[in-house]
Amino acid sequence: MNTSFSTHVAEQAVHWLIESQGDDFDPAQQQALQRWLLADDEHQRAWAHIQQVNQRLRGVASPVVHATLQAPPSAARRRALKALLLFGMASATGLGLQSHNPLPGLMADYRSPLGQRRRMQLADGSLLQLNTRSAADVRFDGQQRLVRLLEGELALDVVSDARPLLLRTDQGALQLDSGRFNVREFDGFSLVSVFTGKASFSGQALLAGQRARFTAHGWQAIAPVDLNSGAWVDGMLVASQMRLADFLAELGRYRQGQLGCSESIADLRVSGSYPLDDSERILQMLEVALPVRVRRFTRYWVTVEARA
Repeated sequence: MNTSFSTHVAEQAVHWLIESQGDDFDPAQQQALQRWLLADDEHQRAWAHIQQVNQRLRGVASPVVHATLQAPPSAARRRALKALLLFGMASATGLGLQSHNPLPGLMADYRSPLGQRRRMQLADGSLLQLNTRSAADVRFDGQQRLVRLLEGELALDVVSDARPLLLRTDQGALQLDSGRFNVREFDGFSLVSVFTGKASFSGQALLAGQRARFTAHGWQAIAPVDLNSGAWVDGMLVASQMRLADFLAELGRYRQGQLGCSESIADLRVSGSYPLDDSERILQMLEVALPVRVRRFTRYWVTVEARA
């Protein structure tokens, strides 16, 4: 069977499988699923493949998998099931999915669910904050302090200590001086912002007021820090002449389902401060501020279109 389909379509297929298994899957959603299937051959290939993955998972002798499949309906079960299905699709097809191996996040020391943020004070007095759908491990001993970002985004206020603090991502380990930092994982790199203090890798330093991509080869595209990038710790999404498509992609990180816009309005500009805990209100505000309308195919599939 041809298993050629994009990461985005794979995630849509997982979404629809989970929706179709719910007790509240109604005729309107069934019709929306059929429209999605008929829209593209790629959708049909992904749908056939995710059903095979779902069947294989039911035969896996794993306590984690068994507990997820047998758990009563809940938001936590949905998140865990989505992670398992995405992992199954990635393993079978080689896709570089958003969380290329989401299972470690399920067993992390600290996790934040989709749409929520979490704040923890660590044993040394440092402050760790996790953004939506993020996970981290923390290991302190007598020689060093280690924080591992497993997925998502974190903010870290590091206090002074005789032990170095290492922040590890998939790209390597950064040494952080006392200060305030923001780190977000992307596919193949991490974006590091230094608000105060200094971050070092292989003798190269990123200084206060700077941000850069971080890869296994060091810093790339060093630029002034975007002060708005840390607004999420206060529950805000701050935009300054941001493309509508990019704004919706950011907002989509905090809500269930698919959120996007038609290409004809993708380049409209958005500015302002928006409360992350009420994404529906943000969509209403967009309809007032821009010549757009919000179209809801289902509760979990929302598209912003040009207003007639």
